[in-house]
Amino acid sequence: MTPLFECETEVTWEFDYMDLYERSASAALDAEGCPYEVSVSLLLTDDEAIRQINNDSRGIDKATDVLSFPMIELPAPADFSRLEEDEMCFDPDTGELLLGDIVLSKDRIEAQAKEYGHSLEREYSFLIVHSMLHLMGYDHMKDDDRKLMEERQKIIMANLAADLPELAV
Repeated sequence: MTPLFECETEVTWEFDYMDLYERSASAALDAEGCPYEVSVSLLLTDDEAIRQINNDSRGIDKATDVLSFPMIELPAPADFSRLEEDEMCFDPDTGELLLGDIVLSKDRIEAQAKEYGHSLEREYSFLIVHSMLHLMGYDHMKDDDRKLMEERQKIIMANLAADLPELAV
């Protein structure tokens, strides 16, 4: 996986957020059986910037914790079977699957970690896993889809927490 990372805000977290980004995204890819090397970008920003992106892209003038911008459309969640039919899904230089972009609000991560009573690492990792599932075709608009996505999140986070106890709830 090629993890592209950009930070628009000052981050003073006492953990290696680049390493945790890579580990969380890779865990989601592995759990969903992605057969390709993947390129994913993550933008870490603040509430004001994510509010503007949310307004520009979705018409919702409100800060949010995470935005996901898939670059591919899958026939079903984690169904990678038809991607090779469309060479536009892959970076012509690296051959990597261009999965999409993640935008996270540092402000929301910090507030939600406090609100939910868990670590910054856990909230950050969870939002990456959540977004990765969106990039792989999962959604939570309908109740059945929400239940499926929540179950996949729970499994991936449990797998991560087995190696990284700071991610346990």
